[in-house]
Amino acid sequence: MLVNPCTSILCNTPNSALLSPFPHSKLGSSPSCHRFPRKPEHRSFSCILWRKQSKGFFGIRALEESRVSESVASDDALFFPQSYSVKIPVGDRHILVETGHMGRQASGAVTVTDGETIVHTSVCLADVPSEPSDFFPLYVNYQERFSAAGRTSGGFFKREGRAKDHEVLICRLIDRPLRPTMLKGFYHETQILSWVLSYDGLHSPDSLAVTAAGIAVALSEVPNSETVAGVRIGLVGDKYIVNPTMKEMEESELDLLLAGTDNAILMIEGYCNFLQEEKLLRAVEVGQDAVRVICNEVEALVKKCGKPKMIDAIKLPPPELYKHVEEIAGDELVKVLQIRNKIPRRKALSSLEENVLTILTEEGYVKPDVASGPTETVPDLLEDEDEDEEVVLDGEVDEGDVHIKPTSRKATPLFFSEVDVKLVFKEVTSKFLRKRIVEGGRRSDGRTPDEIRPINSRCGLLPRAHGSALFTRGETQSLAVVTLGDRQMAQRIDNLEGADELKSFYLQYSFPPSCVGEVGRIGAPSRREIGHGMLAERALEPILPSDDDFPYTIRVESTIMESNGSSSMASICGGSLALQDAGVPIKCSIAGIAMGMVLDTEECGGDGTPLILSDITGSEDASGDMDFKVAGNEEGITAFQMDIKVGGITVPIMRKALLQARDGRKLILDEMLKCSPPPLKRLSKYAPLILIMKVKPEKVNAIIGSGGKKVKSIIEETGVESIDTQDDGIVKITAKDLSSLEKTRAIISNLTMVPSVGDVYRDCEIKSIAPYGVFVEIAPGREGLCHISELSSNWLAKAEDAVNVGDRIDVKLIEVNNKGQLRLSRRALLPDTDPGSPSEKQDTGSTTKDIVASQKTAERSSAKKVLNVPKDGLAEGQPDSKVGAPKLGSSHKSTPAEDTLLPQKKFIRRLVGSTRDEHNVNKDTSKKSSSKAISTVSSKDETSLVNGEANIG
Repeated sequence: MLVNPCTSILCNTPNSALLSPFPHSKLGSSPSCHRFPRKPEHRSFSCILWRKQSKGFFGIRALEESRVSESVASDDALFFPQSYSVKIPVGDRHILVETGHMGRQASGAVTVTDGETIVHTSVCLADVPSEPSDFFPLYVNYQERFSAAGRTSGGFFKREGRAKDHEVLICRLIDRPLRPTMLKGFYHETQILSWVLSYDGLHSPDSLAVTAAGIAVALSEVPNSETVAGVRIGLVGDKYIVNPTMKEMEESELDLLLAGTDNAILMIEGYCNFLQEEKLLRAVEVGQDAVRVICNEVEALVKKCGKPKMIDAIKLPPPELYKHVEEIAGDELVKVLQIRNKIPRRKALSSLEENVLTILTEEGYVKPDVASGPTETVPDLLEDEDEDEEVVLDGEVDEGDVHIKPTSRKATPLFFSEVDVKLVFKEVTSKFLRKRIVEGGRRSDGRTPDEIRPINSRCGLLPRAHGSALFTRGETQSLAVVTLGDRQMAQRIDNLEGADELKSFYLQYSFPPSCVGEVGRIGAPSRREIGHGMLAERALEPILPSDDDFPYTIRVESTIMESNGSSSMASICGGSLALQDAGVPIKCSIAGIAMGMVLDTEECGGDGTPLILSDITGSEDASGDMDFKVAGNEEGITAFQMDIKVGGITVPIMRKALLQARDGRKLILDEMLKCSPPPLKRLSKYAPLILIMKVKPEKVNAIIGSGGKKVKSIIEETGVESIDTQDDGIVKITAKDLSSLEKTRAIISNLTMVPSVGDVYRDCEIKSIAPYGVFVEIAPGREGLCHISELSSNWLAKAEDAVNVGDRIDVKLIEVNNKGQLRLSRRALLPDTDPGSPSEKQDTGSTTKDIVASQKTAERSSAKKVLNVPKDGLAEGQPDSKVGAPKLGSSHKSTPAEDTLLPQKKFIRRLVGSTRDEHNVNKDTSKKSSSKAISTVSSKDETSLVNGEANIG
């Protein structure tokens, strides 16, 4: 009989007009055997394809003649099974779930729509089970198609490539809640494929993908315990929002993604800005209520169109094997589990496992190299022989010249297999470990349930790195390194929104095999590494300064040097110390801790109350029921992630774990304060310097120049590393030394200055001479006309009578016309500037006297202002020197305090005063220390030198 006739796949042609010209009456009359011509184009037969649950393979049965002659409408009904759809309330709107109209050949396929965001998910499983293992063979792939947002990939091939980091993170979000619901003993490889087919930029697809995967698995043949659904929870003000829009998330204090069943929580992951534990628990309750509604609706849908579960395919080790393993290894396990160090304990357990296998083999229960199991059906490939006709027996399928014929292959019946022994040994070990913790109150390393492992931390290990820290907690060790750079070091992310996102802070986590004493392959980061790195990154993000206060791109590398549990939390602790060592002015220190749990304590000799474990090790993670990572400080939480291995936990259990985690974080933070040597809390001498300037937005093109030629020439001339310009007029100059930084600042100030009438420019070069006057360069690339009548107080026949090309003169700006052209005057700065006196012709000698006299008079004058700074802080004049900005330590005499301060870079984002401010400072103020002078510069000057210092707490 068919497993599910209404969802079977019909292999015949739906239109009777397209059938073979041979009449149906000529087909064989036997219900199990039909004869037909050999030529494929003349074959006419129909068959039903179904999955045989107990054996895990496909069977093919030819239809009887009466079935072939069924109506076209009946054929179409089989070819196009009925589609189902249901609207499910989620928050303040509905999501649409559809199945049966796309991906019908998959074991389960659904399309979930929220607004105009559409996610399609399919579930397929292998026909033949794989080798038994302790890890369910589940594979998840999630992909965001750029066509969903009307775009193409930015790569050369214009198609989606390998999964991006945020796609990998969503794969993990799908995998983690589904895995605990998969029944043990089911070894058919299962694959979940999820695509974003449409994206409206308003409704996030990640929570939809989790829900779609849970529904697809529930509809499929995969045996799972309960239906899974996922939602996102935001917190705007005091309102909790289920599946908030992207605009609402911009104002949210919380980003929580929760997955669970109708009565328990399976997975949570989220980030917040020092949120209190009670607010987080309230958000979990709101999410659990929303998940319950979805699961109830999905269960009703499964009753209508779900496929029968492959329960018969589940193969568990024989129950009597547990008794044999406990009798052989029980006493020795108690001793081995008391070994405190990880590597010796692991080797002792491996040796004990081999001993159990040897004893069972000697007693005849196990024979190596031969695996026991049920009778398998293996297809044999049979080549066609030269015959006119062939007989297709019941259970075969015609595939042209090659037929796949199932044959039986019986394995030698044995009592136990080696794989079963290893699986049972691991379960027995886990049972003994849990029993030791519950009954004895002591863990493998001798700690109590709420005790933290010994902590040691050091900073400044790497002299050339901008910041470094080594954080050690028990047998877990993280080396965190911080690198500071400019905008070019930012991480570019190609997303569906269309605009490339630039991340100025990112943390990269690596887990080499050497950290656990093993040999392994080194390659691209694994999904686990990407997930742990993102968790640590989001945990540290809330303590970073704003881009205005610290405009550096910050990269943190966490390399796990040694691991025995909670290495991602060690990365948070080490990263916090390394940021301080690099001089990043973080808001406070934070720490991370991993919590574990033994849920059912009655089976281990307890009273049934769940036992929460603080700072779990690797074995406690593997044998326990929960891995709950929490990061933050005493005041609140910044990041959290929970995975469980049981059917779910409740809010009261989570509350107990959160409160115990808060106590653990306080202790860890106290130990981090004992860091020796402590973090430097100032910029390294090898870190780049960044100068921020504010110019008028319309002047940005003057800095860039045609095709970027101008900015490239400035970089080559001054030796700075980069000049980054933004459309809003922000200019960031990155350099390794202060002199090149100030030289670049002077050039840009001259290029972008806005001249105003009355400004005086000294020692300006004459670039060219015309019959009506001379052109004077008052700043690099900026010239003005000094008319012949403004060259001298006396009448001149031609300009050459007074000046020549290359001469340097002082001029005053007397007019700026509506075209922006500058009119200059030299006569206005000469001593005899009586406009009523008659003009007289003078020779060149008298003109030279005028020049010398005017320069001496200008030098004696103390009332004239050299630099004019408008409200927007832009330099509008020219200082005494050629450049238009002060050169720290060179353009003015510095006090001893200044000479000491500037090379050491002790100040945090102090404003560098303009020349005008320096000339107006009175003598008493100039005698004060340089640090006070810099800190009291007017805030109107928007040019600033960034040189950070960590400011903790």
